[in-house]
Formats: sequence, C-alpha cells, structure tokens
Amino acid sequence: MNEINASDTTWLLVSSALVLLMTPALALFYGGMVRTKNTLSTFMHSFFAMGLVTLAWVTLGYSMAFAESRGGFIGGLDHAFLNGVGTDPRSGTTVPHILFMAFQMMFAIITPALISGAYAERIKFSSYVVFTLLWSLAVYSPVCHWVWGPGGWLGARGALDFAGGTVVHLASGASALVVAILVGKRKGYPARKIVPHNLTMTLLGAGLLWFGWFGFNAGSALAANGLAAVAFVNTHIAAALGALAWALIEAVRYGKPSLLGVASGLVAGLVAITPAAGFVGPMGAMVIGLAAGAVCYGAVMLKGKLGYDDSLDAFGIHGVGGLLGALLTGVFASKVWNPAGQDGLLAGNTALFVEQVIAAVAAAAYAGVVTFVLVKGIGAVIGFRVDEEVEDEGLDGALHGEEAYSLGEGGAHAAVQAPTPSSVPAPAPVLAREGA
Repeated sequence: MNEINASDTTWLLVSSALVLLMTPALALFYGGMVRTKNTLSTFMHSFFAMGLVTLAWVTLGYSMAFAESRGGFIGGLDHAFLNGVGTDPRSGTTVPHILFMAFQMMFAIITPALISGAYAERIKFSSYVVFTLLWSLAVYSPVCHWVWGPGGWLGARGALDFAGGTVVHLASGASALVVAILVGKRKGYPARKIVPHNLTMTLLGAGLLWFGWFGFNAGSALAANGLAAVAFVNTHIAAALGALAWALIEAVRYGKPSLLGVASGLVAGLVAITPAAGFVGPMGAMVIGLAAGAVCYGAVMLKGKLGYDDSLDAFGIHGVGGLLGALLTGVFASKVWNPAGQDGLLAGNTALFVEQVIAAVAAAAYAGVVTFVLVKGIGAVIGFRVDEEVEDEGLDGALHGEEAYSLGEGGAHAAVQAPTPSSVPAPAPVLAREGA
C-alpha cells in the first residue's frame, strides 16, 4: 500500500479549493451575460448546485463513479454514504481517500452547473432542482465511471481524459444542446437582441475560472510532481492562445476585438486542453488553444443559423470544446510527456485516435439520450419552463423574491425610493456575442 505523502496531499487540498472556486466563478461568468431581472436566478443555478450535488455525491454519486465496477458501466454501492472512505491512501495514490473523494466532488458540482447556461432565463427552479439531482446521478456518475472508475469500459479500452474533457465538458455540453432545443427559445429571441447586462461581472468570472482551472487540470495529476507542472503550463498556454484566436477573428471580421470575445476564447481554450493537459507538450497545447478559439467561435456563430437558443453558449463552448479537446488528445498525446499515457496520431498511433472518437460519441450520445428523457419526464410531471408572465417579470423576483440591484437605500428591506441623479444606473453594455 502507498503511504500518504504530505506534499501531494497539500497540493490536492489546494486544488480541491481551486476547483470549488470555479463554481462561483461560473456564476459570475454566466450571471453577467443575462438580463438584470434574471441575474440572481442564474447565480442560483451554480450556488445551489454546491449544496445539492454535494448531497448526491457523498450519499450515492461517489460510489457509483469510483467503487468497483459492475460490468464496466457503473460502480457498486461499496462506498455509499462514504462507507470505507477514510484517511488511508486511496489505491494507486499517495493522498487520503477522503481527499480524493472531495477533489472529485468539486468536478461533480460544476458539471451540471455548466448546463445551466443553455436554459438560463426560462426554467422553473423546482425543475432545475430535480433535473440537476437526477442528471448528477444518472449521467455524471456513470460517465465518470466509464473513464476514470476502476474497470470502467472506456478507460479499459485506452481512452484518455486527463481532467474531464469528456466526463465534464462534452457530457454537459451535449446535454445543454438537448435542453436548449427541448425548452425552446427565450421570449422574443432572436428578433429582439438580448445583450449582457454586466460585462465586468462576466470578465471577473472568466479570470477566476482561469485561476481555478490550474487546480482542475494540474490537480488531476494527484501529486505535486512534474506531471502537475506540465498540466499547469499547458493549461495557461491553451487559455492564452484561445483568447488570442477568438479576438483575432473578431478583429478581422468586425474591425475590433471585444472583451467578451477574449473571455469566451480563454474559456474555450481551457475546455479543450482539459482532456489533454497531462498527455501533450506545450506546443501541442498551443495548437489546441488556437483551434479551440477558432472552432468554438464558429460553433457560437452557427447557433443563430440553426435556430436554437443556447442562452450562454454552453454547447458552443463546452460541448464543442470538449469534443475538440478529446479528439486532439488523440492527435498530440505523447509518452515523452507522460509515460503512463499513449502516443497519438503524430507519433504514428491511430488506435488512440479511434478510442477517443468512440469515447466522445458514447459520452455525448448517452448524456443526450438521458437528458432527453429527464427533460420530457420532468416537463410532464411538474413542467420545465416558467410561464410567459414570469419570464416577462424576471425570474429573480418571481422565483426567489429578490432583485440583484436595488435602487433604494438601507439594505434589502429598505423602502424603494426614486433614484437621485447620482444613483441612476449606467446604460447597459451593448457588446454581446452575436446570436446571444
């Protein structure tokens, strides 16, 4: 049995905290892109997931993902309610089992929160709760087991996913597309252009996502070692190049780059490098980042032509970026950087690329089908979308009895007063991703 290593444990503790930070960062990123009247409801989709998915994970989800396999598809209930998850090192690691569980929990939390970008501004909160809980158990835990669990069928075939390109981003992105199509467009979209109400908030969220992603990717080495350093550097390079690529395309197309484009590009680069972070070198990361910025830009533009309303581009960035990253892992992977990995197409190994295709198709198809069933089922029982009156009023007040910005003085319970000239809010920003 391995012994606990203090350095590895310290790094994973820090990484776990960094990954958890990404969920409030996502709330900021998404929250700034919606209209003022839906700011808090969008935040709620991320913040409530931190409680709801934690409950699901510590009771059943972790065991379904990481207990001994039942046929390669799902883990058993050996670790239900964290049975047997203590301070001894988890098999194959030098960190406490309970810390490994906590690190993986942070991934489980943010994954369904990513989907919320597709249905923002029009879903019932009760439906969100049921959908998020069931999706976490019925989609995330099984797909996680396929790739990372002991005996999972995709991992056993040789598919590579260092930190969640398939498990997190492709699965959530495919589900986001299904939800966006089934729930339908926001009222007035696309005839009435819907622009972000607070780009400063979105940019702060993007910066915090970049910061937290170092824990997401480098932490997935599960040790404070050279592999963590490679993943750390690759993460930064891909984010930087993704931002540059998106901005360059905007500059060529419109004559000026936008800050929202830079934020979108850096997130696209982060998404695409996630499966490859510990399997490729820095030059591979550079190509992946550039490709992600360009391809995800195209995917976001394409939604306007296809006619679906993915409110905050969860599919265009996370689904398409996750797919691109999974496939390019099969191209650029090299044992030079990770002897425990495999060589990819550039090293003459076509088998890995084939396995990456199989993994991507399987994860996306499974997530999409289960999501379809969940949305239809929930819609039939309690309804999925808010009424038109609620959508017009805004979800913040109708569903949560709160507003993000109060013009009154003296706190949340103060009487509403007419604004003085100095307190009149500034005009809403006009920059927006085309088609958003």
